[in-house]
Amino acid sequence: MDAKFIYYSIIGILVLEFVWSTFLNHLNAKRFNQPIPEELNDLYDDEAYEKSQAYKKTNHRFGLVSSLFSLAMVLGFIIFGAFNWIDQWAQHLTDNRIAQALLFFGTIMLGSDLLSTPFAYYQTFVIEERFGFNKTTLSTFFMDKIKGWLMMIILGGAILAAIIWFLEWAGTQFWLYTWGMAAAFILFMNLFYSKIIVPLFNKQEPLAPGSLKEKIEDYAETVGFELQNIFVINGSKRSTKANAYFSGFGKQKRVTLYDTLINDLEEDEIVAVLAHEVGHYKKRHILFNLLASILLTGLMLFILSLFINNPLLSMGIGVERPSYHAALIAFGILYSPISELTGTVMNHFSRTFEYQADDYAKSTFSATPLITSLKKLSKNSLSNLTPHPAYVFMHYSHPPLINRIKNLKA
Repeated sequence: MDAKFIYYSIIGILVLEFVWSTFLNHLNAKRFNQPIPEELNDLYDDEAYEKSQAYKKTNHRFGLVSSLFSLAMVLGFIIFGAFNWIDQWAQHLTDNRIAQALLFFGTIMLGSDLLSTPFAYYQTFVIEERFGFNKTTLSTFFMDKIKGWLMMIILGGAILAAIIWFLEWAGTQFWLYTWGMAAAFILFMNLFYSKIIVPLFNKQEPLAPGSLKEKIEDYAETVGFELQNIFVINGSKRSTKANAYFSGFGKQKRVTLYDTLINDLEEDEIVAVLAHEVGHYKKRHILFNLLASILLTGLMLFILSLFINNPLLSMGIGVERPSYHAALIAFGILYSPISELTGTVMNHFSRTFEYQADDYAKSTFSATPLITSLKKLSKNSLSNLTPHPAYVFMHYSHPPLINRIKNLKA
């Protein structure tokens, strides 16, 4: 095995992943024009369903263009030596390996984000605007960008610096120390993401006293679920789409409802959605996902430790002088098929968990308001009612709407 083999393997993986993804998207797009399933006939009239189909087709075409651009950008970086140029520039500025890694990754991440910004702008202010979803202002859009860059510099920079330091200090055993750090970070973010990160982008307020809060508290008491933290987030600041999520555990657990969800659903429907989220907690899905994330991170780091010192990794992306930071880029691409496989497995578990959480809401509250809430949320987001099974298998973390309704009615 030589550098050319790694080079062509990397290019082959990038191209094959694009072809595979495009093929799945094509299969999915062929089903856009299928009629509404009988169980969902009450969801749309003809005009609204045509709008839903147009939204999916528009996003499909846009996704093809943006993914083709991303592929061309990465291939261009490799083939025309951009990675090597950035690496040499970082070496010229400093001899410190940590500083070199920070400059190398910082330049690539910032440049990549700047190049992709026009696509994000078009998605938000043209496509989402055309179909009535966008509520984002220009100032919010660019402030989100700036905040994202600052987070990348602070959090991403600290993690990258620690990884390089562990590599120099512990050699091939670095993966154990990095894994411990990653596990602590994953745990910390699970506990405090809603308290620390979310407020940087959105306003959160406790759910106001009233009949909705009383119904939620009554339900929580009925199922023995201690719930003191119910928050409302101003999701309408960016989009009309609605959502709700559960985060943390122990005393740090909280339920967050989007204000759009409260506006779109009846109170019993909101309680049913909450019952679904409580089901995830009661069934220990959150704990499973947390442990799985930590274990998969450990697997990736262990495999990385077997190859990180091989100079062929760096040379495989056209970098002349082997370095840890260049090797990380090459490894990330080479590992992506494994990541795709583990992601598919995790999606299978996630879909199973969604059925279990639905069953929990059905048994502890009621199936009917959950069904009507799922229908409303699907209609309001113009979601795909007829996805291709292969696309669902590979990419869906939630079962299609029709499958969930059939399960709830069973």
